[in-house]
Amino acid sequence: MITILLIIIYLAFISLGLPDAILGAAWPVAHIELGVTIGAAGLLSLVTTLGTIVSSLVSSRVIARFGTGKVTAFSVALTAAGLLGISFAPNVIFIVLMCVPLGLGAGAIDTALNNFVALHYKAIHMSWLHCFWGVGASCGPVIMSCFLGTYGGWRKGYFTIAAIQIVLVAVMIFALPLWRLLEKEPAVQQEKTEHIKIGRLLKIPGAVLAMFAFFCYCAAELTCGMWGSSYFVQQRGATPEQAAQWVSFFYIGIMAGRFLAGLLTLKLKNKQLLYLGTAIAVAGGILLTLPLPLAVQPLALLIVGLGCAPIFPSMIHNTPILFGATYSQSIIGVQMASAYLGSTTLPPLFGVVAGKVGFWIYPVFILVMLLVMFVTLVQLYRCTAVKEN
Repeated sequence: MITILLIIIYLAFISLGLPDAILGAAWPVAHIELGVTIGAAGLLSLVTTLGTIVSSLVSSRVIARFGTGKVTAFSVALTAAGLLGISFAPNVIFIVLMCVPLGLGAGAIDTALNNFVALHYKAIHMSWLHCFWGVGASCGPVIMSCFLGTYGGWRKGYFTIAAIQIVLVAVMIFALPLWRLLEKEPAVQQEKTEHIKIGRLLKIPGAVLAMFAFFCYCAAELTCGMWGSSYFVQQRGATPEQAAQWVSFFYIGIMAGRFLAGLLTLKLKNKQLLYLGTAIAVAGGILLTLPLPLAVQPLALLIVGLGCAPIFPSMIHNTPILFGATYSQSIIGVQMASAYLGSTTLPPLFGVVAGKVGFWIYPVFILVMLLVMFVTLVQLYRCTAVKEN
């Protein structure tokens, strides 16, 4: 039973990644048809992210009342509704409205399934699940590209991905009895989580440090991916085509690294993986700062991606270990909200600063954020009395 649920969760993580990159792929065509500026995509992204933050913060209360299975099925339905609505949107205002259920659904799925896997499965599955998210995020633009080039092609792309989500909703509904059977097992009964109010949660030793670690990591990861092309063009003299290709090495590194990290979990603890990943990412960042030949640049980004790969899954999987099963759902909820906040605020801020002082600060910023995250993690392990198994 738990194996069947694991397969369904893997499918859910692919589904979670599918919508994440399709806006960027569709927007160069969609904004012309809709009659808005290309910069309007920022508003759509902001509304979606705000929805994920809100749903992450309230997810523990909702999951405590309705259970992981029902919340996951309903959340996938919300994302499907948002994608379907966008495919038929008459104007950009309607798309903005559809970004609300899209964001709310994504945040709830992310929080619910991350906590469930952290409680019930080994660390190898946490790493591989996030690798499968990368598969979904990579496939989304590919699916969209198959429909672009004809009038309304981007709408067909959104409709196709919405159809995939609807199929997954049916699978989730079919699997609801499995979730109920699992929740009745004695071992799971003992792991019941409870909703904790934010004020009380922030007083738990290490909670704020855990939130800040997620904030720093996601700020570093999103900045690395978002501004890599600009750095290579502005600072290294690469062509736009070269720069776009080189940035893909960062995401290849993350996907491949998460698969390898899953294997390493059989030998290493979460804390060891966190420290190893940070060291590798910092080494790649240092390579980016050095005046090395252009051919080294994609290798440096690949190393940064490989280093970043185990950090997010390991921090998530460590949450029940450091804070206990009772608090894990609430803690993961605020951690995910902090992650989304970091990925939403600091990359745009970096762009403003880099535009004024120069893109030479790109690798410096990434290194600083990773080192601040590392120091935060060290302090987190010191202040939490729970010893990692």
